Amino acid sequence: MARLSVFLRTVRLRGGSTRPAAGLPADDEALLDAPDDRLAPALVGAAQGTHRAAAELLAATRRDAEWDRRDRYATRLAAFARSRPDWLDAWRAADPGDPDAALVGARLAVDRHWESPARAELLDQAEPAVMAAARDGGPDPVPWRVALDCARGRRAGHAEFAHLWAEAVRRAPHHYGCHLAALQYLAAASPGAHRECLDFAETAAQDAPEGALVRALPLRAAYRCLTEAGPDAVGRDRLHAAADLAIALSAGLPPADPWPAPLRNLLLYVLVRLGRPADAAEQLRLTGPYATSFPWEREAEDPLGRFLQVRDEIRSAVSGRPGNGRGAHAGPDDH
Repeated sequence: MARLSVFLRTVRLRGGSTRPAAGLPADDEALLDAPDDRLAPALVGAAQGTHRAAAELLAATRRDAEWDRRDRYATRLAAFARSRPDWLDAWRAADPGDPDAALVGARLAVDRHWESPARAELLDQAEPAVMAAARDGGPDPVPWRVALDCARGRRAGHAEFAHLWAEAVRRAPHHYGCHLAALQYLAAASPGAHRECLDFAETAAQDAPEGALVRALPLRAAYRCLTEAGPDAVGRDRLHAAADLAIALSAGLPPADPWPAPLRNLLLYVLVRLGRPADAAEQLRLTGPYATSFPWEREAEDPLGRFLQVRDEIRSAVSGRPGNGRGAHAGPDDH
C-alpha cells in the first residue's frame, strides 16, 4: 500500500488555502477517539456500571430527532458494551421496552460478530432482534441503519436491502449513517464499481440541505476509490470536488471539537492523497488535538502515532523542512 508520505512529495495548492499549520497541540496533547461533552458522562456512567446517563443521552437525541448524533452515540456505547456489558444488561432488564436500550443492543449484536469468519451465519441469528428494534423504533432511522449493516453482513439480496433502505429514508431522507450503509453495500455488492458509488454519494450530497453531514458522503466514496483503485478510476476532478465539498462542511463546524473529528481526519487523509498539503494544514488547525482511529488504523497498528506522523509530514510539506520519518504498518480497514 502506498504511504501518504509519497503523496506529499508533490504539493498541489487548491482553493487558495496557504496558511501553515502553526500553533498545533503538542504530540502528548493529542487524543484518540475522544468523546464529546455529551457522550463522555454516558461512558463514565457505563464504566461505573450505571446506565442512567446513557439512557438520558439517547432519549434526548430521539426526542430532538438528532439522528446523526444518535447514530454515533449508540455506536460508541455499543463498542463500550462489547467489553463491559453489565450496565447494558441491567438497563435492558430494568426496562425491556426501552427503544434506546434496544438500539444499543442491536448495534452491539451486529458489531460483535462483524470480524467473525462465521459472520453471515451469526448475523442471521441476530437479525430478528435487529429487526424488532427497527420496527419498534417509530420515526427513528438509526435502527434501520443497523438493519442495513446487518443485511450487508448477511449478504442479503438486493430486494431485501432495497426494502430496508426504503424504510430508512422514509424516516430520514438525509441521514448520513443510512447513506453510508447503502454506499458500503453497493461497494461490497459490486467490487470495483467506484464510479457508481461516487454517483450515489454525489446525488445524496446534492439533495441534502446545507450543513447536513451526508454532504460528506462523496468524501467517503473518494476515500474508497483512492485506497482501492487510485485517483484515475473516476477522474481526479471528481475526487477534488468531493474534498472541496467536505472542506466547506468542515468550515461550518466548530474548530478543535470532538464531534467533527471523524470528518476532518478522513478529509486529512484524502487531501494528502490528492497532493493538497496546504488544505490539509488548514484541516489540521481545525482538528486540534482530536485524532480518530479511522482512517489511520488502515495504515498502522498505532493510529494515533500515524496521525501524528502525517501531521508532521504535512507541516514539513508546507514549510519545506524534512519530516521525522516515523514508520507505519498496514492495518485493517473499517467495516
